[in-house]
Amino acid sequence: MNMKKFLLLTVVLTLLASCGSSDKGQLVGVKGKKWHPEKPYGMTLVPGGAFIMGKADDDLAGIQDAPAKTVTVRAFYMDETEITNSEYRQFVEWVRDSTIRTKLAILADEVGETGESGEPGIGQFAFKDANEEEMTPYEQYMIDNYSGLGETGYEGRKLNHDVDLVFDTAEYPDEYYVEVMDTMYLPIEESYNGQRTWDVTKFKFQYSYMDIEKAAKNKNLRRKDVIIKEEVEIYPDTTAWIRDFAYSYNEPMHNDYFWHDAYGDYPVVGVSWKQAKAFCQWRTLKHNSYRKEKKRHYVNSYRLPSEAEWEYAARGGLQAATFPWGGPYAKNDRGCFMANFKPLRGDYAADTALYTVEADAFEPNDFNLYNMAGNVSEWVNASYDPSSYEHMSTINPSVNEASNQRKVVRGGSWKDVAYFLQVSSRDYEYADSARSYIGFRTVQDYMGTEVTANSRR
Repeated sequence: MNMKKFLLLTVVLTLLASCGSSDKGQLVGVKGKKWHPEKPYGMTLVPGGAFIMGKADDDLAGIQDAPAKTVTVRAFYMDETEITNSEYRQFVEWVRDSTIRTKLAILADEVGETGESGEPGIGQFAFKDANEEEMTPYEQYMIDNYSGLGETGYEGRKLNHDVDLVFDTAEYPDEYYVEVMDTMYLPIEESYNGQRTWDVTKFKFQYSYMDIEKAAKNKNLRRKDVIIKEEVEIYPDTTAWIRDFAYSYNEPMHNDYFWHDAYGDYPVVGVSWKQAKAFCQWRTLKHNSYRKEKKRHYVNSYRLPSEAEWEYAARGGLQAATFPWGGPYAKNDRGCFMANFKPLRGDYAADTALYTVEADAFEPNDFNLYNMAGNVSEWVNASYDPSSYEHMSTINPSVNEASNQRKVVRGGSWKDVAYFLQVSSRDYEYADSARSYIGFRTVQDYMGTEVTANSRR
């Protein structure tokens, strides 16, 4: 009898499901949101294709670390310029402000201020979920089950971004606010010239990611074993301008280059490989937070380019070229230098620039990418191994060993001779090092495979 009831119930449910469906019982697939490709602001689409990677000419330096090899890369978006001081400052200020808001919210929670009174004070900056009556069931569940399990006990709480932070000391709303802000500045005894400056060691960005390669190579690992957590101090090392050049007066660049608006459109420097990676994570977070509010698909992560992607983009579709503009000379037919580097016999100013230039200076290559040679060298997502070209894949090659802290930089800089401007030249620096001549640009995977530069028509 029970079996009959079960079969009857199954038939009824099946009929109800069929009646309420528009697929007429056919296999039509699951329909999701429509995907509309969107070119990220400030980026250009680099069509995928095959190219000869490595030295096309004789290896005059005799390094023998870039033998010619045909490889293929998929399509991707790439920043038209190096990341500028202005763009990186947006990252720094976001981290600073988020740190302040977190500190304010925690103190408000500790002193029992929820902001319900509407009076100016630290209560205005309380966690948005401080009032449990206004929480959704999901938010209540997450706090009941997960809040308090992290390092501070406040992980997952919602910050209040609706109230502007106050930076004018004369307008601080109460003593609690003063207490929090005081922790963000250097001690008074470390100030000079009447200026009290931020303690930039407090500007730390925390993020986590999954090590896909590690997971793929060891199937016995649990998911939590391949979730990597990072915390990075993100303020550029401005002392690089002094440290990189002994017995040289570069204090004006140390004092002004990163924060002054006069250099806002110049490429950021003094950023380590780890900081560049953190910037990519933040840019992804920022973009997807907006898209979540608009109920749109998430975009692919922003990241550093692989070494093959960088060289393919730098060539701009020119096969076997020496420089992004072709070559083999660093001057055009009018005798003008094509990039910002160290020309002639060390005359830095011969190319009209002593240090860096604006990120969109000089002519772009055929992919509309600026300064792929000169200005600043660029971090890529690759570890330096002189023999990596010998064993890397021929499709989307990527060699980035976590144990190898020598990370590849490409393109040459304002202080380099023309050899390092060649699209095939390789150099490296250590992942935690920051230099006055190394910056970066980001890429994002293109969704689809139909965009290729050299496909058969």
